[in-house]
Parts: sequence; structure tokens; C-alpha cells
Amino acid sequence: QVQLVESGGGLVQAGGSLRLSCAASGRICSALTMGWYRQAPGNSRELVAAATSSGMINYAESVKGRFTISRDFVKNTVYLQMNNLKPEDPAVYYCNGTYGAVAYWGQGTQVTVSS
Repeated sequence: QVQLVESGGGLVQAGGSLRLSCAASGRICSALTMGWYRQAPGNSRELVAAATSSGMINYAESVKGRFTISRDFVKNTVYLQMNNLKPEDPAVYYCNGTYGAVAYWGQGTQVTVSS
């Protein structure tokens, strides 16, 4: 069993920065593909960024150049550094861990951007 606990959401002005953290616990943490998804009201959940256990990374086009995902395998933690936040970025951000066909989710953390 894997548990994911997010932290770091909050309110920030447009153009500002936030860093989200997701601490993973469980036996297979280092083998997971870890990612961040977001869901805004009325929208479906979408991938923001993901990092495999071997270091491959991909980003949604809308966040490329502004967001950075990173992993600390010692701490079993994945981060999402979000810079230059825009009015279209507010959402509940969810940490995701995937191992094969099994997906684990955190409880979500709210990100709000004021203009």
C-alpha cells in the first residue's frame, strides 16, 4: 500500500511562485512513476507533470518553462516548483503515484492565484 500526502498549496499573486510537496510512504515508492495532476471546477483532471523512476520527465504544454518536477528518492518525496503562476493555473493539485496498472492518489491541495 502506498500513501501520498501533499502540502504547499495556497494563495499567491499572479506571477508568483509556490512549491508543492508530496511525501510517499510504502514499500514500492522508488519504483513509482510520480506525477502531479490538477482539476479546476467543471474540468476533468489533467496531467501537469510526471517523472518516472528512471528520470524521464514530461510536462503539459501549458506549464512548460514555468513548472519543474523533481524527486528526492531518499526522502521519497516529489516536488512541483511552480513559477510565474497564471490565472489559468488555479485548481486542486493532486499527487499521483503509478506502478503498473495501479494508481495511488493524494488528497489534493488547493492552489489559488489572484490577479
